[in-house]
Amino acid sequence: MNAVFLDKQTFSSTIDFTAIEQQVTQLVCYTNTSPTEVISRCHNADIIITNKVQLTAEMLSALPHVKLICISATGYNNVDIDAASHLNIAVTNVSGYAGLSVAQYVFAQLLEYYQQTSHHNSNTEQGLWSSNDTFCYHGNSISELAGKTLGIIGYGSLGKAVANIAQAFNMKVIISERHQASAIRPDRVSFEQVIKEADIISLHCPQTSDTQNLINESVLSCMKNTAVLVNTARGALIDEPALLTALKTKEIAYAILDVLTQEPPSADHILLHNQLSNLKVTAHIAWASQEAQQRLIALLSQNILAFAQGKRLNRLA
Repeated sequence: MNAVFLDKQTFSSTIDFTAIEQQVTQLVCYTNTSPTEVISRCHNADIIITNKVQLTAEMLSALPHVKLICISATGYNNVDIDAASHLNIAVTNVSGYAGLSVAQYVFAQLLEYYQQTSHHNSNTEQGLWSSNDTFCYHGNSISELAGKTLGIIGYGSLGKAVANIAQAFNMKVIISERHQASAIRPDRVSFEQVIKEADIISLHCPQTSDTQNLINESVLSCMKNTAVLVNTARGALIDEPALLTALKTKEIAYAILDVLTQEPPSADHILLHNQLSNLKVTAHIAWASQEAQQRLIALLSQNILAFAQGKRLNRLA
């Protein structure tokens, strides 16, 4: 079987693709692929591997040889699943590879915010400690994670990994029921309760029609003005203009975003252009530890092997 990887640049250059190469006759990798290049590059492919490249119904209809689409991510909104099913093309995604990486990112950022490590290092580099009259130099205040309430919205493998670390810090963890759910499960609390009570809200839910702009003006207004919002899921979960206003007016204290609605963002993106001191944005890298990327490649190769052997796949279409 011939395989085409449409956007290899979504992985670090140090990642080893041998596990995939061993499962196919030929693997052709492209740095990235524009919509106009998809059909020509996949014309003779049996397997398409894509992370973020869109595969529409029109594209799939023009690719009669394709038997399997491997999405090298958990989210699958870039592939027309209904069209693939109609064309008898199997579609698989991968999950469970990034929990440790994402949880580490969340707490690295939270510790930086509450511990103010960079600020205190800067004070020392500037000589403020040396010129001080006592044994320590107090700059920005430090706050403990212990006792703070962490609200988790989306309690899959990523949310659970974050919760496990939070418990080690003696934090109170509350898990949100789905927004507008008719009933609340025993281990959950209402979405509204999480929004009102949490000192930190960490988003780990998928992007769907129900979760788009989940964090909007109304929700932000109900959060504590000392609250921290963390998003390592999908940018579209947050109404970005509403968040900008909430940060400017100090309606919430801080936001940590690893994802935006447009990726990569334009240079004049509203959350980057304003250079807010209470906002930190990183380039969708929470998932991307070396170990997590290599685990993802191993899962892709397992999906291809299972398909080749006719085994039952955890398939989307």
